[in-house]
Amino acid sequence: MTATGPRSRSTEGFFGRRRGRPVRSHQATALADGLARHRLDLSSPAPADLRDLFPAAVSAVRLEIGFGGGEHLLHALEAEPGVGFIGIEPFVNGMAKLMMRVEETRPANLRVHDDDAIQVLDWLQPGGLERIDLFYPDPWPKKKHWKRRFVSLQNLDRFARVLRGGGIFRFASDIDTYVDWTLLACRAHPAFEWLAEEAADWHRPFDNWPGTRYEAKAIREGRRPAYLTFRRR
Repeated sequence: MTATGPRSRSTEGFFGRRRGRPVRSHQATALADGLARHRLDLSSPAPADLRDLFPAAVSAVRLEIGFGGGEHLLHALEAEPGVGFIGIEPFVNGMAKLMMRVEETRPANLRVHDDDAIQVLDWLQPGGLERIDLFYPDPWPKKKHWKRRFVSLQNLDRFARVLRGGGIFRFASDIDTYVDWTLLACRAHPAFEWLAEEAADWHRPFDNWPGTRYEAKAIREGRRPAYLTFRRR
């Protein structure tokens, strides 16, 4: 690997945008109320059993990093009410959209964090997650910025620490260089194995995949998404 390859040490911290268009008053109210209800409290130690983070009984806990407009997370919350979901999104407008959507339903299987995902990964107890989802992360297409990509040696180490044995890491992107980067990184990491069984697997959407607006735009513009699934050894 080169010095800018996936095994290199990436720069720590969040590099993406935090704000877009001004949040309207009703969105701001939903955001404040929703965060008060669903936000993780990182000031206290994480519970030994992550299922205790939720007021409802859940059988497992999953994490989605950078949920964007929340299309997949909302679908998952409704489709699997017996699973606890932690959604991370530092982009204020994305979090506001999600909080608007859950304002009335107030799902008991949702927790959120509106800052850097690394903060949550380092806070969680080891082996408590069943799955981590990273869909359409910022690709940082310029080579000089590749070190900012979220898939890195340190973050795969973090994933390995918080995933249980047999746990799953799912990745989706329409950027070929980032797909290759992730395959190389996970192949080089001793904790992960790619679960593809045939050539078509990496272009086959995940089971019960609802799609996202970003994905639809990518397809319209001629970019073919890839869907990668890795298992924690």
